[in-house]
Amino acid sequence: MHYLNIGKAVSFRYTAPIFAAIFAFFFLKEKIKPIQWLLFLIAFLGVLIIKGFGAYVELIGLIFVLFSAIFIGIIFVVIRKIGNTEHPLVIINYFMIMAFLFGGLMCLKYWELPILMHWILFISTGVFDYFGHLYMTKAFQTEETNLVAPIKYLEVIFTIIIGTFWFGDIYKGWTLMGILLILSGLIYDIYIKRKTT
Repeated sequence: MHYLNIGKAVSFRYTAPIFAAIFAFFFLKEKIKPIQWLLFLIAFLGVLIIKGFGAYVELIGLIFVLFSAIFIGIIFVVIRKIGNTEHPLVIINYFMIMAFLFGGLMCLKYWELPILMHWILFISTGVFDYFGHLYMTKAFQTEETNLVAPIKYLEVIFTIIIGTFWFGDIYKGWTLMGILLILSGLIYDIYIKRKTT
């Protein structure tokens, strides 16, 4: 988000279900229909439209967000794999501990003493993140990866609204079209998957 506005960063990051479906296909042997591959392609076309026509996108920001999407895709598959053997709180606690260790070490160089408002925001981020990960983990434990992962795309809508009203982000027609393709491709994938189960 340092290099991209919040709506574009989240939209690019939500190519994660595509990577999750590919990893689940190879490592979990989950079946993916040809129509689902087409829908993933439509979603990725949305990413290309945002990159090519929506507005200038810094390459370093694009690289960072695509790496984020790949790693998130791996996380989805790992959660699904260990979902039947581990309690959701165990998975979340390991996630939080590792995030604290790596994030804490990396932020030492930039540390500044927070004011009261920053403490409130940091603590609320931790609380909301905890419950978000708890319910996400439970969802991945009970349903197939390529069904649950695309539901996260609803966050794009919320993020665009927040970005527009809170941060003053402006989205051009091409950007909105790309986001629409991403959302429609992956939401329709949920419908296809639901229909066949």
